[in-house]
Amino acid sequence: MKADKSLLNGSATLLVLSLLSGEDMYGYQMIAQLEARSDHTFSMKEGTLYPILHALEKDGAVDSYEKAAPTGRTRKYYHITKKGLRLLGEKREEWTTFSQAVNAVLAGSAPALA
Repeated sequence: MKADKSLLNGSATLLVLSLLSGEDMYGYQMIAQLEARSDHTFSMKEGTLYPILHALEKDGAVDSYEKAAPTGRTRKYYHITKKGLRLLGEKREEWTTFSQAVNAVLAGSAPALA
């Protein structure tokens, strides 16, 4: 089942920073990793990813550099900075607080009607 796109939009920065905390990646690699790690629950389009990366780069949370791929093609890689790691920590805390609150509400909900 695909997740509601509005849920992905609210957590996209967290997910991108989380991917980059493991290794430097290029855009398509991030999209593929997000799909694979989420068992195809999350699918991010380039039109969503690149504005996030550009905003993070402008804010100093990520840096970019170009590197030749084995095919000879040049790819733009993104690297998380110290500022980005701090932002990731903040975003993780926000997510934890948010998800715990949602789970608390769901746990107290009435049983679904048949």
